[in-house]
Amino acid sequence: QVQVVESGGGLVQAGGSLRLSCASSLSGFRINYRGWYRQYPGKLRELVAEITRGGSTNYADSVKGRFTISRDNAQKVSLQMNSLKPEDTAVYYCNVRSAMANYWGQGTQVTVSS
Repeated sequence: QVQVVESGGGLVQAGGSLRLSCASSLSGFRINYRGWYRQYPGKLRELVAEITRGGSTNYADSVKGRFTISRDNAQKVSLQMNSLKPEDTAVYYCNVRSAMANYWGQGTQVTVSS
């Protein structure tokens, strides 16, 4: 069974930084896509940042210039979050996709205090 595990969430003051990590047990050569999503209470999960197998990245307008997604190795991806705002408070999920399946982590809470 494929596992996707997020880490690095926590409590930070506005203007601070956090780095989220996502490790997957899926073999790197099978991964076509990785993304970070977040979910506010009572809302649908939304895209924060994504990176394709070829290295192309895409960001939500609300995080452009503040967040950076990167591949640390074949099985690990990170999200560097700078200049955090209270509205970034949410549960952050890592999504990993192969050609055949779609996997989600359990989520990690990010809380930004004003």
